[in-house]
Amino acid sequence: MEALFATTTGILAASGLYLALRGRTFPVVVGLTLLSYAVNLFLFSTGGLTTDGAAVISDGAGQYADPLPQALVLTAIVIGFAMTAFSVILAMRVRGDVGSDHVNGNRVDEPREDKS
Repeated sequence: MEALFATTTGILAASGLYLALRGRTFPVVVGLTLLSYAVNLFLFSTGGLTTDGAAVISDGAGQYADPLPQALVLTAIVIGFAMTAFSVILAMRVRGDVGSDHVNGNRVDEPREDKS
């Protein structure tokens, strides 16, 4: 189970990094979202991956789930959703003002400016 979890986290992180380095705003937003999912999975895995573990520590509980990483992940999901919504609204505003969704602001039909 740990190998599958680690592989999934790595694939999400690699895909998110690839999309975050793209030239348009929508893939950048999706890439940042995938990166936040990878971080959430990593935080969740720090609590230990147990099956049939007790949610609350009791006297006879041999294995239990650590509640702190679960609380951190829940908080990160809420903050990540809010930041994704803000990023989408900001990208829509820039698209309307600039007329392009490229992250550097250039349109496809415009020549690039040389700053040398």
